[in-house]
Formats: sequence, structure tokens, C-alpha cells
Amino acid sequence: MKTIKLLAVFAFTVLIGFTSCQSEENEQIGVNPNAIEPTSELAKKFKRTGMNDGAKDDFLDGNSCAELIFPVVATVNGLEITINNEADYELALEIMDEFNDDDDTVAFNFPITVKLSDYSEIVISSQEEFEDLNQECDNASDDMEDAISCAKVDFPISILTYDTNLEQTGTVVIESEQQLYSFVDDLEESDNLFSIKYPITVTLSNGTSVEINDDSEFEDAIEECTSYEAEEEIAEEEAEQVESIVSKATFKVESFVTGDVNTAESFAAYTIEFTNEEKLIARNTVNTTLENIEGEYDVDSDTRVILEIDFGSETALSALNNEWIVTTYTSTLLTLQSKTDTSVTLTFKKI
Repeated sequence: MKTIKLLAVFAFTVLIGFTSCQSEENEQIGVNPNAIEPTSELAKKFKRTGMNDGAKDDFLDGNSCAELIFPVVATVNGLEITINNEADYELALEIMDEFNDDDDTVAFNFPITVKLSDYSEIVISSQEEFEDLNQECDNASDDMEDAISCAKVDFPISILTYDTNLEQTGTVVIESEQQLYSFVDDLEESDNLFSIKYPITVTLSNGTSVEINDDSEFEDAIEECTSYEAEEEIAEEEAEQVESIVSKATFKVESFVTGDVNTAESFAAYTIEFTNEEKLIARNTVNTTLENIEGEYDVDSDTRVILEIDFGSETALSALNNEWIVTTYTSTLLTLQSKTDTSVTLTFKKI
């Protein structure tokens, strides 16, 4: 069985794309006592920021350390599809989203080609090799050696190089994530040091851009965004649990508080069914001659679990329409709080 070295160190004979970007200077043009050692934790953060991010196809391969190379043929929930580009991801997502209470399965037609975190490409020939790759990625994540995807450096940036006497020896202009990764990776094999020419701009996963003025600010930005990312992952897992609780289950309104007044009695006649197709069906159990009220729901997350409810306008249940933050949940009880007004709360009890 072939062992996959996910984050192996590759010897580059030249730095990619640096031919027109690097200028070497023979005389000392400055010193920097804060130059970064290429094996330091700070250098590792820059290297991880430059790694190839394979997270965008995780819903298919479950592996953020590898990017699928098109075309890919896969059987998704029993249906074979061919993915020729990112637009074809919708084919897989539509199949996966048909029901929210099933276990989605993806089986690739091997061999497949993937691009790893270090930008090398390898061929995976079997399910066994594919599982080995996933294990390597899990190990890299546990050791904090995977790509940092929550912060993107806005290129170009300039990097100053130093010898061991802290004398500046050159300047390198970095134009891409791959060049940043290759630069730090190559320096690990030498005694040279480097420093970033600040300020630089970093775009975070929430879309905001931050000006970074020194190494400390860069580390703070990385720490903040990775912590936020961890919270997102936890919320995503909890959203899946909430979705499994409500899917194909029926609830009653236990409480509905707005303006410090509990008006749950207004909904006492209704049961509310959550289907596995993200539909809502409200039935009046007191007056069964009334037509059912239909609506839609969606379970999503950011760093919180969010349950969106929409019964349409001008119905007996329109007051429940909202984006609700799931504050607590059990297998039988959901406690919700309005996303826009914390004084408005809703509790569903399973029946």
C-alpha cells in the first residue's frame, strides 16, 4: 500500500514564479533584530496561510487538505454524476439536500487526482488509499499543520531576507499563496531569516479586511480567526444535531414570549410537523375542518445554531416567522431566541 505523505517537504530547485520578482543585493542595506527564523511558530503560520486550501469540496471528500482535480466521477446517494467544474458541485448538493434525515454517501470512481496542501498532485487509486489520505489530514489538523483558510493575505507583499548576522541580503515580492508557501518551505533548508515588509492587508473569512502592521498583529489576527473558525465548526455539528431532532417530528408551542407576555395560548390548537424536506405543516387539532397551514424551515449556523421559520404572511402562525437562535436543545425541547430581538423567545416541545 502506498503511503501518502500529505505534508511532505519537497525540494524545489527554484521558487515558483520568482524569476521576475526577486532582487538579490550584495551589500548590506539594513538590519532587523526581529527577523523571523524559518522554523519558528510565526513562520509556520505564514506557511500555513500560503498552503493550498482544499476545504471547498469537503462536502464530497471530507478532506480539507486535498483539492479534487476535475473531472471527477462519483456516486452520490446512489446516483452517479460527473463533476467537470465547481459549478457542477450543485449537482451533488441537490442530491444531498433532497432529504435532511438521511446519511449522505459519496463513492468515487477511482483513480482520482488530488492537489495537496503543498500544491503537489497525486493519484489516488483505491478507497484504501483515499482513507489513508483522510487520516493524514486528520493528523495534520490535530498537529496544527493544515492550511489556515480563515485569513487570506492580499498580494503582492514584500519579504526581506537576512543572513545569520541579521544583515539584509535581498527582497522578494510574493504574488500568490503558492509563492508564500514555497518561499517559507525553501528557507527551512537554509540558515537565512526573513521579515515581512509591513503594512499588509489580510481578508478574514467573514469578508472584513484588516491592516496588519507588525508580526504581533498578524499572529493576533490568525488566532482570532482560527478561534472563530473552531466555533463555526462546533456550531455546524450542533446544527446537524438540531436538524436530526426536528426532522419528521411534531411539536407544540410551549411558550412564546414577546414584550414580557407569554402568548403561547394563541397557538395551543396547533401541532407543527417538521418534514424531512424542510417543510412545515401546522394542523388545527381543535377545529379539524380548517385547512393546514404550510410553511418552510431551515437549520443553519454561523457560530450559533439558527432555525429559520416561515409560515408566510397573514396566517395564524405568521408571528412565529423569524430567524431563531437555538439557545438550548434536547431530544424533546427547543428553546429559541429571536436573532434581532433578544426579548422575544420561543419554546417548542415535541409531542
